Amino acid sequence: MDWLLAVDGYCERTGANYWSEPVNALTNLGFVLVALVLWPRMAGLGLARLLSANLALIGIGSWLFHTHAQVWAGLADTAPILSFVLIYVFAAHRDFWCMSPGWSFGATLLFFPYAALTVPLFQLLPGLGSSAGYAPVPLLIAAHAVLLRHRAPATAKGLGIGVALLTLSILFRSLDAPLCTVWPMGTHFVWHLLNAAMLGWMIEVYRRHMLADGSSRR
Repeated sequence: MDWLLAVDGYCERTGANYWSEPVNALTNLGFVLVALVLWPRMAGLGLARLLSANLALIGIGSWLFHTHAQVWAGLADTAPILSFVLIYVFAAHRDFWCMSPGWSFGATLLFFPYAALTVPLFQLLPGLGSSAGYAPVPLLIAAHAVLLRHRAPATAKGLGIGVALLTLSILFRSLDAPLCTVWPMGTHFVWHLLNAAMLGWMIEVYRRHMLADGSSRR
């Protein structure tokens, strides 16, 4: 694999130079800012602190991708997103469902076959494009929200808000290419801003659940 191969996947990019996607690059600061705001609020919650640090890494990785725009930077962009999802899935099973760490880890591993089964189905939807790779996530969150509605209604409601934010975010990501001829800046930057808000909100939902539950598993 050529790790230095140039990647041109977004409407805003018009060349190979570092600042060819200034809006897409700069809006990644939203992830870092949200992470900095959340960090002190998550004191005493180890997984929440880990998620907050991971949120900052998402911003850094995406910054690298929207400036260098090469294959290696694409990996730096997607790896922190995947790790955030896996950490949150583990936290949800351990603390929302009160599973043991071992069972929670096993449930987290199931995300991979789940994604392998659902991504091809989402790829059949017209207009979704590369965003099909993200579409299984709001579906999974929605499933947890529905199943938690009696056990932890406040948490379920918070997850539902997260589903709405992420669905809207994926919509703007999907519109980047189709609207490029009429909006040369593209809409990918909205994906960044909404995702920063959504992921920050998901960490806050976890914090509120832990405080309400009074769990000692921090």
